[in-house]
Amino acid sequence: MPINKIRATARGRAAIVAVMVAAISGAWGAWISTHPTITPAAIHQAIDEGITPPAVQLAIDRLIIPWEGLRLVAYRDSVGVWTICYGETLGVYQGMRATLPECKEKLVRRVINDFYLPLVDGVKDYVIAPDSVQASMISGAYNFGAPGQKKSRTARFVTAHQYRQACEAQTAWNKAGGAVLPGLVKRREMGDAQRLGEAELCVSGLN
Repeated sequence: MPINKIRATARGRAAIVAVMVAAISGAWGAWISTHPTITPAAIHQAIDEGITPPAVQLAIDRLIIPWEGLRLVAYRDSVGVWTICYGETLGVYQGMRATLPECKEKLVRRVINDFYLPLVDGVKDYVIAPDSVQASMISGAYNFGAPGQKKSRTARFVTAHQYRQACEAQTAWNKAGGAVLPGLVKRREMGDAQRLGEAELCVSGLN
């Protein structure tokens, strides 16, 4: 169970509306008009056509970027792994540098291929869950891994279409080294003054 009360917020709803309006008025809106039934195969087709689903954009803009932060020069993270951009570790080496556009392009590609599509293929009925639920799961997977997310209680609740329970279940991923970390509690739950929490965003998209 979450440590704090999980509730929908005005800022959470506003974030969802902003991303959805942009998506519907853009390529996603044109694509969805010809694909009224969303399936994993249809999502793969959209990705192949260069279309970014709104859940991905919501996760990147409102959760991953704010919580991961940006570093344009490679650094060692808390466990000694070379890291750059928005928490990127693949192929990173000492002295590596990147530009902001390179970091954003790398982030979108990694989120889609290594976190979003594994959930599309590995969690039954994930693609028909509310976008806020999908986005919170993407952010969680980016932080603690897609394999763990696919096997999580959150995923089981999504498959059962129990979305409120799914939002709250992800808050359990708040530990490192066996200890609860305040920063992870904030990320998993209600965020802080500047950043949305995953559960906050998640429930803000529920009816």
